[in-house]
Amino acid sequence: MDDRLRNELAAWLEFYRELGIEDFYRRPPAPKIEAGNSKLETGNSKLVTELPIPSARPEAPKPEPRAHAVPPQALNLFETPQPARRERETLEQIRADLGDCQRCRLASGRKTIVFGQGNTRAQVVFVGEGPGADEDEQGLPFVGRAGQLLNRMLQSIGIKREEVYICNVVKCRPPGNRTPERDEIETCSPFLFRQIEAIRPRLVCCLGAPAVKTLLGLKEGMLKIRGRFYDYGAAKALATVHPAYVLRNPREEKILREDFEKIRDFLRA
Repeated sequence: MDDRLRNELAAWLEFYRELGIEDFYRRPPAPKIEAGNSKLETGNSKLVTELPIPSARPEAPKPEPRAHAVPPQALNLFETPQPARRERETLEQIRADLGDCQRCRLASGRKTIVFGQGNTRAQVVFVGEGPGADEDEQGLPFVGRAGQLLNRMLQSIGIKREEVYICNVVKCRPPGNRTPERDEIETCSPFLFRQIEAIRPRLVCCLGAPAVKTLLGLKEGMLKIRGRFYDYGAAKALATVHPAYVLRNPREEKILREDFEKIRDFLRA
């Protein structure tokens, strides 16, 4: 066997070996061919030389590294796939994320950030408008005259302030106790939404129009929508007037009292 033929055979053997083919079997002898077919009478060497020879050494696919086999899990055709459950945030994490907030213009005039106060697993969350002067001074929500009225309303239905959670739509005092601007609410409200999600109360009580618009998207007058329950995710929401409104209109205290009685009845149901 000449060198050229030997090299060609070696190339083919290496090609098949890389494909995992290592054993070669000789075919059984073919029937004897009658004379006259000179192409087949020349012998096996002639047949080999007529095989198509690759112009270059073929690139065989490299075997993937073996990994430990993992038994497949059984598929339950009757089970509905459940989305991954997101871990509940804590109020401490949200407060840390808020930090020394400078996200809107209210930061320039505040003394303290009024984040919120109360039971972190409260059944009721009260949401007001924004901190006033007393709240800005003490760093706690509803500690001024409006807060004192809120405390009396809670006592009238047999609930302690420590049992609920109280916060506001914005965390910094608007100058002169003005109503928060739209961009200020849009900047601060994500933290409010996260607070409610972290507590997961049964009821969210919206105190005043800014809270109602922010949480429920309602724009009708407060006296028209107050005293009604609305859906808020898995919870319910109640719209009522802000205690500061009652301080300016003492005759309307009965409205606030009626709505707090609805809170009591809801929690007892």
